[in-house]
Amino acid sequence: MTVDEFLVWAEGRPGRYELDAGEIVAMSPQRARHADAKFAVQMALKAAIRRGGLPCRMFPDGMTVRIDKDTAYEPDALVYCGARLDGDAVEVPNPVVIVEVLSPRTRSLDSGEKLVGYFRVPSVQHYLVVDAVKRRVLHHRRGSGDLIETHIVAEGALRLDPPGLDLALADLFEDDGPA
Repeated sequence: MTVDEFLVWAEGRPGRYELDAGEIVAMSPQRARHADAKFAVQMALKAAIRRGGLPCRMFPDGMTVRIDKDTAYEPDALVYCGARLDGDAVEVPNPVVIVEVLSPRTRSLDSGEKLVGYFRVPSVQHYLVVDAVKRRVLHHRRGSGDLIETHIVAEGALRLDPPGLDLALADLFEDDGPA
């Protein structure tokens, strides 16, 4: 199946899916920790965009990123800069920042296949893999040529430039208190 066929197939279908090398992959229900972490990341990105006065938008999970003709992922959050997308769009054509929150089932996929895939998209400058349990972020950044620089960040802040976002790590793991 191609991404175009997949997007038609997925329209209005219950559940969440990704397309990997032409194969439909159902996404598992998420755990509370994962949902909390995604929401904290999404809010931190949105606040950083607003603070920076950037012409960018944060999209939560649900938007599709096309990797190639037969692979499309749905990250947990992303940042897109540029003209406002059509209100009926389901695909983000040129994301700058991609975020995946680790879950037990996706740990190797997020740190392996998706890492390679997301950097096949020329606009992607940063890929953040958020570990909500260990409270750290693997920050993969596009360097010069084919170089991908990786940093493990456990405290302080992240500078995502471009597009010019500053994220305090504490904001990515914001808690409402004990569960």
